[in-house]
Amino acid sequence: QGQLVESGGGLVQAGESLTLSCAASGLSISDYNMDWIRQAPGKQRELVARSSADGYIYHMQGRFSISRDNAKNTVNLQMSMLKPEDTAVYSCAAQSRFSAAAEYDYRGQGTQVIVSS
Repeated sequence: QGQLVESGGGLVQAGESLTLSCAASGLSISDYNMDWIRQAPGKQRELVARSSADGYIYHMQGRFSISRDNAKNTVNLQMSMLKPEDTAVYSCAAQSRFSAAAEYDYRGQGTQVIVSS
């Protein structure tokens, strides 16, 4: 059974940077589209960044940068110029490149990011 474990969250000041990491086990991320998603209390889930298995990259804003290391089975999210509105639980999620399902195959428990003003 596959598992995704996030790390790197914490409390930062507005304007600072933070890098989140996602370690995968039981699956090879080279076969998966990897997303970073976030959810703040009372708000809908948002797609922050995507790294697809075929090389497509998406970032919701230029302050975010996703990168993957297929050899290490890890995916990182670099965040810069953080704002209080970036406060949320950030989760790593994986969907098989061969899947047509609406939901993710795997999703981590998430890591809390709090940005103080």
